[in-house]
Amino acid sequence: MTLPNAYSWSPIGKRLHVPYEAPGGRRVNAVGALFYGSRRFEFWTRARVPKTKRKVIPKRAAGLQESELGVLSAELVIDFIWQIAGRPADAEEDWRREKPLVVVLDNYSVHAGKAFQEAREKWRAANIELFYLPSYSPELSAIEPVWQDVKQHRIRRLSHETLLGLKQDLDSTLAAKARTLVSDKSLTATA
Repeated sequence: MTLPNAYSWSPIGKRLHVPYEAPGGRRVNAVGALFYGSRRFEFWTRARVPKTKRKVIPKRAAGLQESELGVLSAELVIDFIWQIAGRPADAEEDWRREKPLVVVLDNYSVHAGKAFQEAREKWRAANIELFYLPSYSPELSAIEPVWQDVKQHRIRRLSHETLLGLKQDLDSTLAAKARTLVSDKSLTATA
C-alpha cells in the first residue's frame, strides 16, 4: 500500500511528512512481457487481499471486480503466455504460431511448478519456447529496468489508502510506460 521510500528531499527547516498505509495483507502484483525489437509491453495486474472464509469480496477490496483479484498463480501466468503468444480464445487444441516465440523467464516459483511444466509441452507444439535466466541475475532481464522505473520514478503516489486506488494508479502508470516504450525510437534502436 506504501512503496518503500529510500530517500526524500525537503526544504531546510521543513519536516517532510510521508504518508504510510499499513498493508494488512493487501498488495498489487503484476506480470508482464516486453517484446524485443518492437518494445511492445503487455501486462496484467491482480490485487491481493488476505484470505477470508467468506466467498464475498472482502471490504478491503471495495470497488474491485472479482477478475481483478487474485495472486500470480501458475494458471494466471499460463493464460498470460497464451495471450502474448497471440492465441485466440476460441483456438483449436492444435493451434500453432507462424513465427517462433521465445519467452524469457526468471526463476519465480510459479515458473517451475507442475502446472507450468505440463503447459510447456503444449507451448512447444505451438512454436513457443521458454528460456530461463540464471538464478539471482536480474541484470540479464530486459524487463527489470521497466519494473524499476515504474516503482522508483513513474508511479504518481507513494501511498494509497485503498487497494482500488493502488491498482488503478499502477494500471495507469504501466499503460503510460507501455506507450512510452513503443513511441521512444531511441530505445528500439538500442534494444
